[in-house]
Amino acid sequence: MDQLIAVCGLNCSQCEAYLATQANDEAARERVAIKWQQLYNAPGLTAAYVTCDGCVAFGGRQGGHCAECEIRACGSVHQIPNCAHCREFDTCQKLAGFLNFVPEARNVLQSIRSTL
Repeated sequence: MDQLIAVCGLNCSQCEAYLATQANDEAARERVAIKWQQLYNAPGLTAAYVTCDGCVAFGGRQGGHCAECEIRACGSVHQIPNCAHCREFDTCQKLAGFLNFVPEARNVLQSIRSTL
């Protein structure tokens, strides 16, 4: 499967929620929801919350976090495919906090920036 890089640098094509949604596997979405409830201390998280066609698909089914993601919203406003294309990449506080939490996304974005 090709990579599907979200605005923040996550690879949607490797996301459990995305894969379960694309397989139309309700049981897998339920397992992801239970796993994420524990992992993120989010007891109210449901299979509907993890139903997603990818963060970059603005017309598809969106997981619950897509609607509240400041980084995704910012990328949409700036009309960029991901933060690697943003002139504020090195100074963005929204992105910096996230990348400290998910360093592999930083690596992806820096790799993209190196080709621009």
